[in-house]
Amino acid sequence: MAEQQKKPQTQQDLNQLLKVRREKLAALQEAGKDPFEITKYDQTHHSDEVKELYTAHEEKLLAGRVKPDTEGMDEAEARKVINDDYNERRAIMDASPIQVSVAGRMMFKRVMGKASFCNIQDLKGKIQIYVSRDSIGEEPYAVFKKSDIGDIYGIKGYAFRTKTGEISIHAEELTLLSKSLQILPEKFHGLTDTDVRYRQRYIDLIMNEESKNVFVKRSLMMKEIRNFLASRDFMEVETPMLVSNAGGAAARPFETHYNALNEDVKLRISLELYLKRLIVGGLERVYEIGRVFRNEGVDTRHNPEFTLMELYQAYTDYEGMMELTESMFRYLAEKVVGSTKISYNGVEIDLGKPFARMTMNEAILKYAGIDFDKVESDEAAKKLADEHHIEYEERHKKGDIINLFFEEYCEKELIQPTFITDHPIEISPLTKKKPTDPTKVERFELFCNTWEMCNAYSELNDPIDQRERFAQQDANADAGDDEAEHTDEDFLYALELGMPPTGGIGYGLDRLCMLLTDSQAIRDVLLFPTMKSVGASKSANKPVAEPKEEKIDFSKVEVEPLFKDFVDFDTFSKSDFRAVKVKECTAVPKSKKLLQFTLDDGTGTDRTILSGIHSFYEPEELVGKTLIAITNLPPRAMMGIDSCGMLLSAIHEEEGEEKLHLLMVDDHIPAGAKLY
Repeated sequence: MAEQQKKPQTQQDLNQLLKVRREKLAALQEAGKDPFEITKYDQTHHSDEVKELYTAHEEKLLAGRVKPDTEGMDEAEARKVINDDYNERRAIMDASPIQVSVAGRMMFKRVMGKASFCNIQDLKGKIQIYVSRDSIGEEPYAVFKKSDIGDIYGIKGYAFRTKTGEISIHAEELTLLSKSLQILPEKFHGLTDTDVRYRQRYIDLIMNEESKNVFVKRSLMMKEIRNFLASRDFMEVETPMLVSNAGGAAARPFETHYNALNEDVKLRISLELYLKRLIVGGLERVYEIGRVFRNEGVDTRHNPEFTLMELYQAYTDYEGMMELTESMFRYLAEKVVGSTKISYNGVEIDLGKPFARMTMNEAILKYAGIDFDKVESDEAAKKLADEHHIEYEERHKKGDIINLFFEEYCEKELIQPTFITDHPIEISPLTKKKPTDPTKVERFELFCNTWEMCNAYSELNDPIDQRERFAQQDANADAGDDEAEHTDEDFLYALELGMPPTGGIGYGLDRLCMLLTDSQAIRDVLLFPTMKSVGASKSANKPVAEPKEEKIDFSKVEVEPLFKDFVDFDTFSKSDFRAVKVKECTAVPKSKKLLQFTLDDGTGTDRTILSGIHSFYEPEELVGKTLIAITNLPPRAMMGIDSCGMLLSAIHEEEGEEKLHLLMVDDHIPAGAKLY
């Protein structure tokens, strides 16, 4: 009974605290001191600037002064000597005070009679404030004593150093600039709930200094990218987001409708084709940093909308793009991190050394032991795929199989920066063929920390060849490839006017930011990542309709007969059915079907299970659920990952469409509970 009453009591206490805050605001407004009527505040310094200024001022005024020697003194005598020295130092500093005006959120307060301390947090950090009734006046001090954690204050005063050595501000004037009517998370533990951190980033930025620093560094990274490209005479341009033909990449677009034109349009998946039109138009060096949108899953390295930078330079090729990329990565590491040696997840990555180079076939030979330069046909490539349990589609050719082998065996080995070159033509529809080998193209991808960091071409500028490549992409689309490109007649017309030899490259800037800030997930570097909706907006002020009971017609459902092939009881009884809790769930890269689950099975060691259910569920909606799995199956390799068990689902066909539902149970059932 006590446990049942605990939660409502906590909610009641919270409601009372919120009520008290509103009552404080009402009292201020009634007294003519409404903080929300203030429109501006003269902020002269940030917290870090105050500390730097005071330290430099102190070094100047106290130059040559040495700390007192208390060796051989008893405790009381030593304390007096140290205290006298402090007072003398304070007298010297206070005679030439540094006057400052800071503003920020109050994160800590300690009231001690006639004097109090609080901490103010601004963009650059925190600084301690000493608040004395004698300095600011009795009435302002009374208002301050009633202030709450989260209130935003402006403080005017002078800097000083406390006896404990902390640089602080002696307040001479306090101004309440905004009253906080909500309660911040518990201050000692910060905000650790990742779902809340991503959905309510404003709280995350208040409570987590590390998170704020990531986005400060992201902004710096963007600034320095622009500085680097400006030094090489690139123009920044902007191109359309709403397009009739979403080309330039292999991805499924989002679709929408343009009411004014009564026309269906797509959100762009790439920046490429419009930027190349500008090269045709004579703008020799162009780049764009912009959002692109791909209708795909969400995992630690993918978000449906992300920031892409593409640049194109006339009269150079993919070798020129390699030099630019290597130089830019080294420049950004020095500017953002302060060193060309960076650390990701405890592993040192050296961007200062020349980047390694390998062809795709050389990498496969090194890490898988197969020389695809000696594989003569599509059929031979598929036979190798079968022997190595590489999944492929019937339409795939030798070049597609090469790419699948590379993804399976090589990507995970590429920790230090490595340029992978000479891709198969089948997977590179916009790239120039190699003059020495028309089955390959002049293309590279930079891999670092096992991730693809960028993708570059010697751009295809032959309109006849480009039309043939588009035709093959159209054929792939007709064969069921929903990520294939389509013929773009306007782009072909532009090429027919003539495009100079051009090098082009695309960078995923979110992933680059992850690398430079040692962030473990793409959501950690996106201020507001894509999240599954949790319901209607409270701000809409619309009544929520009562949910109607869904009536399902089962008359046309065909239930598959159980045990078409009988299994003996002894074998079946050895299956270990357990409740498992979903700790993490991500889409498996390069797979349209597989989800990778990290599960708590009650043993204390995480269990990994892969399941081909991505067409029925998005990863984020399964995190936290309690599922049922068979846990004593031997590991099975899928896309290079060992799947240790099987999740149970209910599958049936209804009106010609397959339906699937994971078997979920009550969350009160603990991880590891065995089913009988």
